[in-house]
Amino acid sequence: MKWFENIKIEMLSQNNAETIANDWHYDGIYSFYDMVKDPEDFEEIISSSLRGNRYFQVVNDDELIGYFCIEELSAKRVEIGLGLRPDLTGQGLGLSFLKMVESFILKRQKKYQTFVLSVASFNERAIKVYLKAGYVKVGTEMLASNNSEHEFIILEKTY
Repeated sequence: MKWFENIKIEMLSQNNAETIANDWHYDGIYSFYDMVKDPEDFEEIISSSLRGNRYFQVVNDDELIGYFCIEELSAKRVEIGLGLRPDLTGQGLGLSFLKMVESFILKRQKKYQTFVLSVASFNERAIKVYLKAGYVKVGTEMLASNNSEHEFIILEKTY
């Protein structure tokens, strides 16, 4: 697959939401991100009413390669969450995927000046990508996830 050759970003379909929730399984410590491990995240992605208009799918030649969601925090701040298909992780694609997501959001909502990301503190691979993309660490917080509390690093990028 040629990365980003025929990319389309559109609202997350129910079929692809179910694929992400049920079929995407990450290796090793990254299995933390399997949707089936977090009932709240699973329910949100699987339910069209809970997803609302905040979840998007990224497809290349109609093949699902990733998704992202947005949560407006204020008039000028937005939190983003994103995921690459498990077999595409760890291949150096994260930075271009993140930049594509940022570009899409900024083109649709020029009002956003600050992007916020929360990442599990053990996920050094993602943290490295976010720092390379220009995000800075602004703090940490304990968040409920996967039926427990976990430390997350909060990062921001201002445009």
